[in-house]
Amino acid sequence: MLRYPAIDPVAVDLGILQIRWYGISYVAAILLGWWLLHRRARRWRTDWSVEQVADAIFYGTLGVIIGGRLGEVLFYNPLYYLSYPLAIFKIWEGGMSFHGGLIGVMLAGWLFGRGAGKSFFDVADFLTPVVPVGLGFGRVANFINGELWGTPSSLPWSMIFPDPRAGGVPRHPSQIYEALLEGLVLFFVIWWFSSRPRPARSVFGLFLVLYGVFRFGVEFVREPEGNGYLVWGWLTEGQLLSVPMIIFGAAFLRSAYRRINQ
Repeated sequence: MLRYPAIDPVAVDLGILQIRWYGISYVAAILLGWWLLHRRARRWRTDWSVEQVADAIFYGTLGVIIGGRLGEVLFYNPLYYLSYPLAIFKIWEGGMSFHGGLIGVMLAGWLFGRGAGKSFFDVADFLTPVVPVGLGFGRVANFINGELWGTPSSLPWSMIFPDPRAGGVPRHPSQIYEALLEGLVLFFVIWWFSSRPRPARSVFGLFLVLYGVFRFGVEFVREPEGNGYLVWGWLTEGQLLSVPMIIFGAAFLRSAYRRINQ
C-alpha cells in the first residue's frame, strides 16, 4: 500500500483569499491549451486566426465551467444542491462533471462557430486535441483534493484517502488511472491522429470513442457517485453517460470515412 501524499488543497493562503490547486489546474489547462492551439494553427497553416483561437478558448472555458458545474448538480447530486443552492457557486471546492462540461463545450463551440462562419465539426475537430490536457490536470486536482477515490483494493499501490467517507480502507487511486488514460494517453493519441489531414468529424469522433471506453473501464474500480449502481448491480451513472459517447463517436467516425470511400 502506498502512502497518500496528503497535499493541502489550498496552494496559497492569503487570509481573505485562498488559491486552491483545483483552480490552478484549470488556469494551467486553459493556458497550455491556448498555447497548443496557437501552435497547431501556425504549424498546419489552418484557416484559424489568432483572434479566433482566443475567442474559441474563451467560449470553451465558459462551456466547461457552466456545463461542468450544472452537470455535477443535475447528474450526480441534485438533492444536495437543492438543499444547499449557494453551494452550486463554490466551484473552487471541486465538483465538476465531465459529461456536463462536454455538453457545455459543444454548445459553446456551436455558438462560436455561428459567429465565426465555421461549422460545428470544424470547431470540434480543431479544439478536441487539447481537451485531454484539461482532463489530465483536472484528475490530478481531484487526487490532491482527496475526492473521487476508487473502490476498496488490496493492490500494492492502493491508498487510504483522508476523507472520512472513504472509510479508512485502502482504495484504488482511480483519479491517477483517469489522469493517465483520459489525460496523457488520450492526448498523445488524439494529437498524433490530428497531426495530419483527417476527414471532418473523425477527430471528434475518435475522442468520444476513446474517452467513453476509458471512462467506462475505470468506473469498475471507481466508487460510484450520485445514485450509486443503477442497473444490474454494477452499471454506474458514469458508465451510463459514457455509452452514448461511444455510440455517437463510432457513428461520426463511420460517416467521416464513409464519405471518403464513396
